[in-house]
Amino acid sequence: MAHLRIALAQTNPVVGDLSANSAKLLDWTRQAAAGGAHLAVFTEMFVTGYPVEDLALRSSFVDASLATLEQAAARLAEEGFGELPVVVGYLDRADLAPRVGRPKGAPLNAAALLHRGRVVIRTAKHHLQNYGVFDEYRYFVRGDRLPVFRLHGVDVAIAVCEDLWQEGGPVAVVAQAGAGLLVVPNASPYEREKDDVRLELVARRAREAGCALAYVNQVGGQDDLVFDGDSIVVDADGELVARAAQFREELLLVDLDLPAADRVADPVADRVADREPGRTAYDAGDGSTITVERSVLSSEPVTIGSPLTPSIAPRLDDLAEVYSALVLAVRDYVAKNGFTSAILALSGGIDSALTATIASDAIGPERVHVVMMPSRHSSEHSVIDAEELVRRQGVNPHLVPINGIVTAFEKEMELTGLAAENLQARVRGQVLMGLSNEHGHLVLTTGNKSELATGYSTLYGDSAGGFAPIKDVPKTMVWELSRWRNAHTDGWFRMDVARPIPEHSITKEPSAELRPDQCDTDSLPPYEVLDRLLDDYVEKDLGPADLIAAGHDPGLVARVIRLVDLAEHKRRQYPPGPKITAKNFGRDRRVPITNRWREST
Repeated sequence: MAHLRIALAQTNPVVGDLSANSAKLLDWTRQAAAGGAHLAVFTEMFVTGYPVEDLALRSSFVDASLATLEQAAARLAEEGFGELPVVVGYLDRADLAPRVGRPKGAPLNAAALLHRGRVVIRTAKHHLQNYGVFDEYRYFVRGDRLPVFRLHGVDVAIAVCEDLWQEGGPVAVVAQAGAGLLVVPNASPYEREKDDVRLELVARRAREAGCALAYVNQVGGQDDLVFDGDSIVVDADGELVARAAQFREELLLVDLDLPAADRVADPVADRVADREPGRTAYDAGDGSTITVERSVLSSEPVTIGSPLTPSIAPRLDDLAEVYSALVLAVRDYVAKNGFTSAILALSGGIDSALTATIASDAIGPERVHVVMMPSRHSSEHSVIDAEELVRRQGVNPHLVPINGIVTAFEKEMELTGLAAENLQARVRGQVLMGLSNEHGHLVLTTGNKSELATGYSTLYGDSAGGFAPIKDVPKTMVWELSRWRNAHTDGWFRMDVARPIPEHSITKEPSAELRPDQCDTDSLPPYEVLDRLLDDYVEKDLGPADLIAAGHDPGLVARVIRLVDLAEHKRRQYPPGPKITAKNFGRDRRVPITNRWREST
């Protein structure tokens, strides 16, 4: 057996900030070297950040990625880390002629091996995601190689993210290539219950490949995606060896006992990495041919002094996962977009209370501003609940009564019914946007997924804002998360407050308070009934017959389907917010606005 200590850099890059990402590459490689690592592995497209979307189609951006990669390799050697091989994701291009249907410039979702001041290996993702939130056929052309390099007597293969998730392709030929370790840079976004799927997948691929597998995943928020880390190392039998924490940056150092490369079985592998590598073509089992490219960095084995105790971070429970995802999403959206503070409407209700709490945990209550905007229909307990939250959390309160503003509008035009109710929401939206313009705050909206699904939001009113923290959180989970946060705290949160949400905000009947004695259940079924139906219709795409067969009331099915289908124009104009479910409103679900199709029930 041979030995390697690998360092998985579970990191949080910033899309487009190539200089900062390059600096982080150097810093984390320094930490890996200090930890005695023989190989450092960074995440998918780390140099540019991920996903870059249409930036991949700009030749200037691809040029910058290539230049930064070369500079990073040189800088590592200058700083004394040239002998530590580094696998890192970046944006490359293929030498292909333009044609209709091929992304402009033929970009590649690529990974490189940096060593001794040079880029010695380049490869690219073979399987391109074209489902859910991914549109990679729009941006990339696919690779057709599996690099295998010898490091201290161990043959190490490199594949990229989706190549692990789909059948065939580079991972399918790892066993034939005889690799002792497969390293896989990833940028796999969070959704509920995905960590269990990941571990099972990684274990199965390791058994198929007959080698240890190191899966390193990105962490951090990027627009409406959250990356949760959860990097994993398993042995050749698929047994868990090490696992990084969720939603935290971490350098995971792991000692592995690996099979020594068989020099007799593959003599071309003795060619060195700065010369032409040995190549062998294999049938990948998906109709494609994968070329295994072999090279050698070092053949002599190394010894490890004091072995490291394997680190397996404890798993978060479901609510802790979701809450951590929302906090990280807000924290990174604020920081990466250059905001220093956030502002939201605080009504005393549960949605605004949870949103304020997430914001305080994300960036600290001293940077959170809340605006209480009572109207003639606001109940006394709502005002009291809002004031109590301010007292508990220490956020910055602002009181702007809107009666006079609403009255001024009503003097100029006659509005009744729903239009009059929505006027109050629009006045509040104007107040928030005015304060945002004046002071530079990021406006957080407070709508939940159940409201967005059924159209219970006001365009240019409560939907006005820059980021929507609970946009993908069903109403029933809003209550669950609020109770969870009142029972838990974490040193990672920026607010060290126990029970930050007033109990009455959790237990009282939900109401928009836009007319006297209004309750949500005046026009909607109880949320526990509604959310089950929405989950089946929106996330599982069940039609009317299947919904009724699943036990939903036929009349309610017809009514809710109509509400959901008619509200598409509202959802398109809603701010982005973090995806936490299998299907969010946004990239996951694309329904035309102009659409006369109606489900028959």
